[in-house]
Amino acid sequence: MTAKGAVSARPADEEHRVATPLELFFDLCFVVAIAQAGRELSTAIIHDQIGHGLASYATIFFAIWWPWMNYSWFASGFDPDDPPFRLATFAQMTGALVIAAGVPRAFEKQDIVVVVIGYVIVRLAFATQLIRVYRDNAEMRPMIGRWLAGLVTVQACWGLEQLLHGHAFQIAFGVLVVAELAVPFWASRSGDIPFHPHHIVDRYGCFTLIVLGETVASATVAIQEATTVHEDLGALIALVLGGLLIVFAAWWIYFAYDAADLLADSSAFLWGYGHYFIFAAAAGIGAGIQVCAAWLTGTAHVSVTLAASTVTVPSAVFYLMVWLLQARLFKKGLAQAVLPAVTVALVICTFAGRYAVLLAGLCCAAAVVVGVYERRLQEANQESAA
Repeated sequence: MTAKGAVSARPADEEHRVATPLELFFDLCFVVAIAQAGRELSTAIIHDQIGHGLASYATIFFAIWWPWMNYSWFASGFDPDDPPFRLATFAQMTGALVIAAGVPRAFEKQDIVVVVIGYVIVRLAFATQLIRVYRDNAEMRPMIGRWLAGLVTVQACWGLEQLLHGHAFQIAFGVLVVAELAVPFWASRSGDIPFHPHHIVDRYGCFTLIVLGETVASATVAIQEATTVHEDLGALIALVLGGLLIVFAAWWIYFAYDAADLLADSSAFLWGYGHYFIFAAAAGIGAGIQVCAAWLTGTAHVSVTLAASTVTVPSAVFYLMVWLLQARLFKKGLAQAVLPAVTVALVICTFAGRYAVLLAGLCCAAAVVVGVYERRLQEANQESAA
């Protein structure tokens, strides 16, 4: 019998396990930071600061994605939904908003102190949840002990890293990112980290939806601003239609199959970690549409090819990663080649000038049509064989 207030692992085969309202609230706070990062990325590209913008975006996105991922997998295995758990979650949400507040300073002044403060708040609040599991589950202490020790040690190193400058700072940053990624894998050497496959897939799916929704919202604002100063409504309509087709096709393809059965053994790490690129690319599409809208109004100091690539390239990354992580494992024959082919087509669309986004959207729509046709054909063949 479990003691009152104790935290134990939830069954991995629990029925009807989906994201809770608290988890969705948690996601929304992190998407605030993602929206800030996307907005600053588009601003940097508009001012032809591409290298700086991409580097800052990758850095900030890691600070957002990694705490979200750790919390999501932890809550899948341990979620008592009691006051201490809720308060620790609230503390992590607070840290996420601190990260969001530090995003403009990180882009404009290359100063990530505020982002690091928010990041450490999130991670130390998460550590209190690990402490409860360590206290109440003797059989899991080797694994949880490693996870907790690694987490706290790396957070201390993040603080020390702020004392460095120049190349030493950049090298230390890379080392600490690798250390963060290695901690859960190292912990799993001493025992399995429990999780509910269908719950995890639902959590990632919800976050993907929220990020795609934020992409549409940020793009809408940019296009609204463009309509007040731009008279070429045809080009704007093409941008809007192309962007909507890309996002809608992204949703369709991502949710075409249930990936829960893929999360076995080490493949769970590959699938979970690989979503960094899916989430970052999804948010990047919205930033790219903002750049294209700015280019149409003449306020973006970049070429039409570069402006188009800010939409087509993240779209290609999204589709390629969806194929690598899950779609290819469900498809056979021609269907398996669709998404890699679309990735190539999207990059080629970059050179189509002001209508590149529309052409890219049509390529994405075609991929959906082929995928649906191939799936129905496969199902029909299976029925015939039966």
